[in-house]
Amino acid sequence: MQASEYVPPRWLRNAHLQSFLSSSNLRRRRGLRRLQALGTVSTEHIFDGGAGVRLQGWHTVIPGMDIQGLALLLHGWEGSAESSYMRMTAASLLERGYEVVRLNFRDHGNTHHLNEEIFHSCLLPEVLHAACDVAARFPQRPMVAAGYSLGGNFALRLALRAPEVGLPLARVAAVCPVLDPHSALTGMEQGLPLYHWYFQRKWRHSLEIKRQLFPERHLYDDQVLSLNVRELTRWMVEHETEYGTLENYLDGYSVAGDRLAGMRVPAHILMAQDDPVIPFADFARWQLPDTAQLEVARWGGHCGFIENAHGDGFGERWVTDRLTRA
Repeated sequence: MQASEYVPPRWLRNAHLQSFLSSSNLRRRRGLRRLQALGTVSTEHIFDGGAGVRLQGWHTVIPGMDIQGLALLLHGWEGSAESSYMRMTAASLLERGYEVVRLNFRDHGNTHHLNEEIFHSCLLPEVLHAACDVAARFPQRPMVAAGYSLGGNFALRLALRAPEVGLPLARVAAVCPVLDPHSALTGMEQGLPLYHWYFQRKWRHSLEIKRQLFPERHLYDDQVLSLNVRELTRWMVEHETEYGTLENYLDGYSVAGDRLAGMRVPAHILMAQDDPVIPFADFARWQLPDTAQLEVARWGGHCGFIENAHGDGFGERWVTDRLTRA
């Protein structure tokens, strides 16, 4: 299957509709029903993120299945292990014989209590450490990884760093990954206001929970939490991280330009030309190594690629196909 083969019905060719449907309750419920129909069993694990960091993940398997491999799935910003695309992708991979670990980033999926410090997008070392813990707990099987949006960005950085930390990744897949955080932030500000409102609301709620749990550590007040995403990010960078400036922080998790030049793990990337969150123009300037392949669909929105009224997704089938190829 190729990205060019994704041709949705005409009523599904609106980028915003695709993006909203991607994380809808309709799709979340469909993903849950698919997992239940397979007779899956999910077990909570607390993975070691190093330096005392704890990250929650859900290991899912079909009892008695002939295990072909292990897949690590990474969600987007303010998503979780229970996001619709995580459930749908897990179901597709399980059908191919892959057991699945859906990892929650710090402060996602009701895990704020596990760590005192707040989440930010430069926390690659703890995700790498947790991925190595995943591999150690479920050894002797091929390991692959996939991510959506910010999770796609993390998946690509995992692939870049995997050899040096001994993470046995066979290949990765990324759907609509955050490429240039500077550009993505500007695009959100200049695009449909609903996206800014959505992320601002969800992040503010997350930070409120963190403050309630650790009031002596997190001293930001409601005035700070009322800032827009750019200024709230700036405040958090200056007060809660070691990066000093917003620019340094955004550079810290960029994969734009030639930053992936040294990547040796095969990587597959799916992007939509009409993505309203991640500027497609950035991909034209991307310098990828020979180990990476970018596929572009004309439609799909941001991590949508919805195929029909049932909420089935081309993206999840594409990820499964790319990760399970011999």
